[in-house]
Amino acid sequence: MVGKFYAIKHEGDIHKGTIISTVFAVIVAGGCYFLGGFGRLFTGDPGIQFNAKGGIVFDSIIPAMLSNLPDVLIAVVIILVLSASMSTLSSLVLTSSSTVTLDLLKGHVVRKMDEKKQLLTMRGLIVVFIAISAVIAIIQAMGVSWGAMAGAFLAPFLYGLYWKRATSWGCWASILFSSIFMTLVMFNQLGVLTLNLGLLSSPINAGAFCMLAGLLIVPIVSLISKAPDRKLVDDAFSCYDQKVLVKQTEALADPE
Repeated sequence: MVGKFYAIKHEGDIHKGTIISTVFAVIVAGGCYFLGGFGRLFTGDPGIQFNAKGGIVFDSIIPAMLSNLPDVLIAVVIILVLSASMSTLSSLVLTSSSTVTLDLLKGHVVRKMDEKKQLLTMRGLIVVFIAISAVIAIIQAMGVSWGAMAGAFLAPFLYGLYWKRATSWGCWASILFSSIFMTLVMFNQLGVLTLNLGLLSSPINAGAFCMLAGLLIVPIVSLISKAPDRKLVDDAFSCYDQKVLVKQTEALADPE
């Protein structure tokens, strides 16, 4: 998401991007919500699976719905799902491997890392991240992983944009809280742990809880921790103080 903002070249792209992104979000989110709602119509389908407690295995609803489609449409759906998955996976693992190598390992963990070592490290991390993604898919923990990411990064991203007092400790607290909590939810689902989480036993509810909790954790921890360097913050927000020339149709002149 941050990379998309860096790709903006001029002001006009922001207006176009706002419209395109909004339309795309409405189509995707609207389609998902309607799909979930109409999924209840298929609960009597013989393809629906049930767990040991008699509850519906939600991951079996979509395959049951698709099983009633013609073979040609099923093939199209599978191709679309695979293409979307591969494009997302490739961008995620490439970004993750380069970020870990260049921003975390180079200069911090490994003091001297030439270009060849960087390339080998990134290739190795790509394999590791793909393996982690495969494990998450096998144990059906996608809801957990997305909930962890949303809870970990929503508040730091939001406060980092609009609040100068946000600190690294506040951001780390939000990231660690969501990661640990969603990991406990995953272990609880797999039966490794037996926790009475109530409504939060659902990855969807747990993810929403982590998102809301992060909005409180970041400001609270930031206020009780040392404020960030003033000059560093002012330099980061200095772009908002730059004067730009616009047409009269965009902004009215100040009165003399």
